[in-house]
Formats: sequence, structure tokens, C-alpha cells
Amino acid sequence: MATIYDVARRAKVSASTVSRVLNGKQSVDATLAERVREAARDLDYRPNALARSLRRSQTHLWAVLVSDINNPFFTALVRGVEDVAQRSRYSVVLCNSDENPDKEASYIAAILAEQIAGVIISPTNRSGHLRQLLDADVPIVAIDRKARGARVDTVTVDNTEAAELATNHLLSEGFIRIACITGPRDISTAEERLEGYRQALRAAGREYDPRLVRYADFREQGGYTAMAELLDHTPRPDAVFATNNLLTVGALECMVDRGVRVPDDVGVFGFDDVPSATLIRPPLSTITQPTYDIGRTAAELLLRRIADPSRPPTLSVLPTHLHVRASSLKRPRGTESQR
Repeated sequence: MATIYDVARRAKVSASTVSRVLNGKQSVDATLAERVREAARDLDYRPNALARSLRRSQTHLWAVLVSDINNPFFTALVRGVEDVAQRSRYSVVLCNSDENPDKEASYIAAILAEQIAGVIISPTNRSGHLRQLLDADVPIVAIDRKARGARVDTVTVDNTEAAELATNHLLSEGFIRIACITGPRDISTAEERLEGYRQALRAAGREYDPRLVRYADFREQGGYTAMAELLDHTPRPDAVFATNNLLTVGALECMVDRGVRVPDDVGVFGFDDVPSATLIRPPLSTITQPTYDIGRTAAELLLRRIADPSRPPTLSVLPTHLHVRASSLKRPRGTESQR
């Protein structure tokens, strides 16, 4: 028996396009829609009307599509989603895009084919993927990052303000050459945190030096490589602000390998709490996001979207907290850093 994926291959379109055409959506080009219908006829594709009806009316599955399942940031966040979902008799399916737009597209095609009741997503930079969900009337809430080119409910934090506060702290401690390791250029969180860093420098009358900025993926190796490049720069920085937890860990690993003392040689401030941040020596200064509350708020917004699909999109901005610890405290000359 032919499947929706067989039809998609025959018509040379995505499974989500097949789903929209066969469900009567008007958002598909007429020529393309006819090609899909012709492929379905050729393959004698017959969707199970009863099963499809049951999925539409009784589906109790949410998909949570995160950008990196290895990032501890998402652990408490997903727990917040699940707690709200369980109370409302929904189950949660966890998907990992791995920062890969093609992988994200594959999951979205499956979400459309299975008539998932709602989606909570940390999107990549491809707004077209979210547009497919919107065209199919799938309720969506974006988390952590703002969705480009799509007006959807969003839960985030004030990344710019938080980054500005962290950089201000480093400036107030007397650090002079403060570097910033940020994420990919096309990710909203990376851009906003870099802007907060810039704003703090401007407010302090410091010149922004692009040579002290490194762009990397939001992973440990990216932080390690970026820190190595900064340490090889002359003169090298005396402090670094890393814009997520894995970047911070990677930067610290590099400094350990290079014999760089924190904070005597280089002060460190991270974004997102790192597991065991207080056990690292010296303890790590971080900006903490309310990860559980981000997930909980996103789930509550999804419930509201399911109940009222026509309401205007909501932007929820949750507070962050600055945790100043020894890694960012400039020591008087002659003192020893903790080991």
C-alpha cells in the first residue's frame, strides 16, 4: 500500500506539501497541487479516512523540537513542557534537529503527516519550515530563539540586557580587553547577546574591537576553537564573555590545556548555568535562564493556541539572573587563583 512518502517521492515534493494538498489547503501552487494529485492517483494512494479523522480530533501528542539535545539547557525546559502537557492529558515527543535545517525539515514533514496536535520548537534559521506548519494550521510556540519571517507565540529572555549586564560586570572589575564568543550569525540569541556586549562597551566609552569577537556553533568544540584563536591573538584578551553554556565549557577546556589561570590571566563569564558551576575551581560566573519556566510557559501558550487559534501571537520575555562568582572577579596582583 502506497504511503504519503511514496506520493512525495513520485511528485518530487515534500511530504508536508502532499499533506497540505490532500487535506484541501489552498496555499499550494495549482500546478504543484495537480502533480501531487496525479501521483496519488497513479499510486492508488488511499488515506485511511477513519484513522485520519481520529488523529485530527483526538491526537494528544505534542512535538518538542530542540536544536541540540546534548545541551543541558533543554533538559529542564522539556521537563517544564512535559509537566504541563501531562496535566492536560497530552504526551510529548522529543525531536532533535541537531542545528541541521534538513533534519528539522524531515521532522516537520513527519509532524504534518502524523497530525501532531502542537509543536514547541527551537528553530533553525529556515523560516520556510515554520511556514509549512502555519499553512497546515498546526499550533506553534517558539522557544529560546525568535522565528524569522513567522509570527508565532514565542518564549525567550532579554538576551541583550543579560549580556550587557555580564559585560558591565567584567568592565567594573577592571578588565580591559574583553572578548566575546558568540554563536552563529543567523541565530537570534547569538546576535542579541553580541549586541548586549557591544552596548556595554559603548556605554563605558570603550571601542568595539571585532578582533575580540569569535563566532562559533553553540557547542564545546566551537568554544574551544574560538578561545584558542583568541589566546593566539596579540595582545590576547584578559577576559571573555561566552554566550552559552557549551561555549563556556569549551573555552575553559582550552584555557586548562594552555595553562591559562582563571581569573588571574583571563576572567570568564558564561551564559546559561553550567552543571557543577559552583564546583569548578574557581567557581564560574554565569547568567542563569529560568529553563523550567520557559518550558512551562511555552506549554501554557500552546494550550491557549490550541483553544483559540485566531488570537494574536504572544511574546513572553522571562527574567534572567546574574550569578557572580570567582571566575570573573579580578584579583590583586600577587594573589593565587583557586585550583
